[in-house]
Amino acid sequence: MQLIQLWARGLAVILAVGGALSGAAYADTTLNPQTDAAVTASETVAPPSVDGRLSLLLGQERTSFAAVTPSRIEKITTPIAKPGEPVVQQVQYSDAWLDTLPLATGGEDWSCLAKTIYFEARGESVKGEFAVAEVVVNRADSPDFPHDVCAVVNQGCQFSYKCDGRADVIRDPLAYERAGKIARLILDGAPRDLTDGATYFHTVWVHPGWSHRFEETTKIGAHIFYKDPVQLAAN
Repeated sequence: MQLIQLWARGLAVILAVGGALSGAAYADTTLNPQTDAAVTASETVAPPSVDGRLSLLLGQERTSFAAVTPSRIEKITTPIAKPGEPVVQQVQYSDAWLDTLPLATGGEDWSCLAKTIYFEARGESVKGEFAVAEVVVNRADSPDFPHDVCAVVNQGCQFSYKCDGRADVIRDPLAYERAGKIARLILDGAPRDLTDGATYFHTVWVHPGWSHRFEETTKIGAHIFYKDPVQLAAN
């Protein structure tokens, strides 16, 4: 009987110690509603062993099981920044890299820019599409043009697809998806280094009279890019 009592007491001590250790292990995993407001009370907090692995991938000390869902991971790892924040990752001008990015969305400026990329540069290389996007945003930044993307795109017949008499129908969803990602990156602050600040372009198959008044900055794919000499002197 005495042996059984000693065994029972030992088991009780082990259980008590184990419970205390378990409580200590989870003591610092309480969610802070100010820093993790997206996590609801019904979501389970990940044990420290899982936290350690995820922290290496996501750069966080603590996370929840909800963080392993695609939507949460995309928000953490996507190079597409939130509006007003700079794109910190280096842009790669390749289809393979764009394919790693989540589907892009946005407001009117994003839609106008995505459509311009699609209709003016569809079929070009990724660099060619980025270059056309640069021209649109360079214009919006210039005092010589309207100061928002949609106003730039809709200014007269500055872009051929606006005045070609054909309906602007998206017939290639994958190409438009790519254009949307490029538009999102440019609007979020991706570098605009391809065209040296160009605000004009035309295809290699035409020779508009205005091209002689401007200085060529570069040629990418089927497009030649230009900037006003006054702008060149000012920079």
